[in-house]
Amino acid sequence: MRVDAVFENARVLVPGGISSAVAVLHGRIVALGAGAAALSARERVDLAGSCVVPGFHDAHNHLAWFGMSLDEVPLGPDACASVEDVYDAIARRAATLPAGRWVVGSGYDQNKLAGGHPTRQGLDRAAPEHPVRLKHTSGHMSVVNSAVLERLDLGNVPVGGDVVTDATGSPTGLLREQAQLLLRPLIYPTPLDTVVRAIDRASERFLAEGITSVQEAGIGGGLVGETPCELAAYQRAREEGVLRVRGTLMVASSVLHEIEHAESDEVAFSLDLGMRSGFGDDWLRIGPMKIFADGSLIGRTSAMHEDFAGEPGNRGYFQLPERELAETILRAHAAGWQVATHAIGDRAVTAVLDAYAAALARYPRADHRHRIEHCGVIPPGELRRLAGLGLIPVPQGRFVHEIGDGMLAALGPERADWCYRGRSFLDAGCVLPGSSDRPVVRGAPLLGIADLVRRRTAGGQPLGAAEALTPAQALRAYTAGSAYAAFRERDLGTLEPGKLADFAVLSADPTEEANLDSVRVLGTVIGGELVYQRS
Repeated sequence: MRVDAVFENARVLVPGGISSAVAVLHGRIVALGAGAAALSARERVDLAGSCVVPGFHDAHNHLAWFGMSLDEVPLGPDACASVEDVYDAIARRAATLPAGRWVVGSGYDQNKLAGGHPTRQGLDRAAPEHPVRLKHTSGHMSVVNSAVLERLDLGNVPVGGDVVTDATGSPTGLLREQAQLLLRPLIYPTPLDTVVRAIDRASERFLAEGITSVQEAGIGGGLVGETPCELAAYQRAREEGVLRVRGTLMVASSVLHEIEHAESDEVAFSLDLGMRSGFGDDWLRIGPMKIFADGSLIGRTSAMHEDFAGEPGNRGYFQLPERELAETILRAHAAGWQVATHAIGDRAVTAVLDAYAAALARYPRADHRHRIEHCGVIPPGELRRLAGLGLIPVPQGRFVHEIGDGMLAALGPERADWCYRGRSFLDAGCVLPGSSDRPVVRGAPLLGIADLVRRRTAGGQPLGAAEALTPAQALRAYTAGSAYAAFRERDLGTLEPGKLADFAVLSADPTEEANLDSVRVLGTVIGGELVYQRS
């Protein structure tokens, strides 16, 4: 046999051991080890002893949102330490734009800013001739200036959101959760060219981090969708060669609808033509239906059983009535969808578990792989129910480091051990994927793997130390676990003959804890092609 390529002289992590070479034909692995090295090949690549692991797979990220943020004013802690820094950054950008043009900043976190949330008055001073929007790092709130507030229908705030006011009853400019939909008439839909550019820029960054597959956590509508034509943007990006990673797209629940069907068919709640989870190919597929139950932990809007620490009476809230949440999950499940429900607070997690249990009792279905995105705060008793229902929790290990101090402050010590669990999910029998929720936090998988192992906040505090994974478990989450969560384990997640030849070439073995600070991505291979090489 003459194969397309042999990657040799490597330390290849394969199920159950170590191999030395990978042979590729037509984009798939056909042999490993000495058998691979012995084959005739059109191309031979000497990896000089590097470590080869399956391509990293981010099970929950926002590719287009991240790509668009690269053109926005950076407001994260690396750029801004105080609200005055935020105002200065906005003023500098406004000075470069004609009057009336939008100034958009992203990534601020009031937990890390001296002065807390920016206000409309501060933004009015910074950019008196421009509409301004600041996106919170969580995506669950925005701050706008007076020029924007004056154009919003503040008398019709959507259920599941609120417009924050000061002591005098005047809006501060902070729009939380569904109240951000008030901005839709001004900014939506995003042009397809803009989304395609965002996909291009984001996926180029992903390749440099060893990412070969992603699951985009919401397109087409809701808080995270950019346009009702968003699938067309991904299709165009693929046709133009700028969708550089394999993508599974979660569809916002708001775009599913009743379609005409025969009485015997179970496709009533769907996209047009009856499309649902699984439609697509190796590069671009429709994944779960995405629905939001609640809000953000660091924004203190997630639905909790008990008050947030230091805020008597604040237990967050749901983004839609619980009955509607359960009904939507039931309809999507009955129509054959995989369902991915955002739930962070423990009360929201309980409500989602109830909804899944009711749907499965009414319409039993094997291997549904329904998911709870984030599954941020879950008490011990609910762990057994989660596993018993066959659900997949999708937490973000990187949250522990980057926003863990804010989460600790919101929960207090009594609930800290329930926060963004890891080992407890595995011990309960769940499959655990790896994900970042980028751009909420930095999304490099090697950072996420280190945080799944170390469980320490940026301030140096332990957060759920008993939830720490081994490096091997963390790597498996970011590879095999994420592939399973997307129904892709037959093609992705491990390096075996017959699977797609997607892998990352690393400077050291990430399953050895001593390497976690020093390991780097040297190259990324997708379908047997070297698509990134570190200079």
